Amino acid sequence: MRAQMWPLYAAGFTTAFGAHGIAANLGSEDAVTSLLVLGGLLALYDGAEVLLKPLFGTLADRIGARPVLLGGLIAFAAASALYTAADSTAYLWMARLGQGAAASAFSPSASALVARLNPTAHGRAFGSYGFYKSIGYTLGPLLGGALMWAGGMRLLFLTLTILAAVVALWAALAVPRVPPLPKTRQTVLDLARRLLDRSFLGPTSALAAATAALSVGVGFLPVSGAAAGMGTLATGAAVSVLAGCAALVQPKVGRALDAGRLTARRGILTGLALTATGLAAATIPGVPGVLAAAALIGVGTGLITPLGFAALAAATPTERLGQTMGAAELGRELGDAGGPLLVAGVATLATLTYGFTALALLLAIAPLFVLVGSRTASFSRKRQHK
Repeated sequence: MRAQMWPLYAAGFTTAFGAHGIAANLGSEDAVTSLLVLGGLLALYDGAEVLLKPLFGTLADRIGARPVLLGGLIAFAAASALYTAADSTAYLWMARLGQGAAASAFSPSASALVARLNPTAHGRAFGSYGFYKSIGYTLGPLLGGALMWAGGMRLLFLTLTILAAVVALWAALAVPRVPPLPKTRQTVLDLARRLLDRSFLGPTSALAAATAALSVGVGFLPVSGAAAGMGTLATGAAVSVLAGCAALVQPKVGRALDAGRLTARRGILTGLALTATGLAAATIPGVPGVLAAAALIGVGTGLITPLGFAALAAATPTERLGQTMGAAELGRELGDAGGPLLVAGVATLATLTYGFTALALLLAIAPLFVLVGSRTASFSRKRQHK
């Protein structure tokens, strides 16, 4: 693995760890006095990402992805240091908002650099990037809880401050300068036409579906496990199975794509089918249903994620990679929020079984419609404007 890629993988780990490490432990913080406050703090991070990722992606295309990556990591360290220096509710809100805004800058920039620095090996590169990001999602709640136990929320924010600062310095030293490419003038109509093209909608809808299923699995499988009599440790292990499968599958899938043993279209369709099957398995009562759901959702989302990003990179003009990755990340954020909302809403009206079923049907029908309706060439389109 080339040394220049390691800081980008570390940046992926940082945004994942920052999102889940704090989110999973906010409920135990004294400053969080109600469910409304908890919901607001959780929404701040994701809300900032939804609004700002496309903007920072476009900025990365204009001035170069490396400066936006470095600026975002430095801003993330500064936002984390804000609460470390002043332990108060107001600073907690400002720090969480600042972290979300900073992650909106360095996350799509890191994805764009992964594609730019690996023009002939998108599968392997995004597979490895997804692996380390999944490790961040997996270890975030666990390490965050340990840090909370050892020193409270300020120690957790201090750790994130140091982590982001170290990754920023590492990236400054190891990631080469990748100058922005000359671009033809793009109108709003041109942008809309490109984002509505199936070569963008297909992979992005699949990525959103995978993220929705992953969020639902992490959030609701423990509820099913508790109803089946599983203890906290057992349900935590089930979630770890999900995240572990998603992490381990991604590098292998990326290598298979680059070697020509797998096409993006076929792999994404297979991933959607496995993920939908996993959500259907979650409706089976007892431990077998929980474990089967965790494994299938993990493998399915592990298939979709690197293939979706590789397909987007292959179908996007190189000079527009930042914009495309930012827009695709927006789709993932919407899936991250929409999946749990859908399942919770249906479960409130009926039962959790119906909630899982509703999302399973959505994954089997909606993204599949977009993907099957597209031409095979849409996933293997050569980069334009070379």
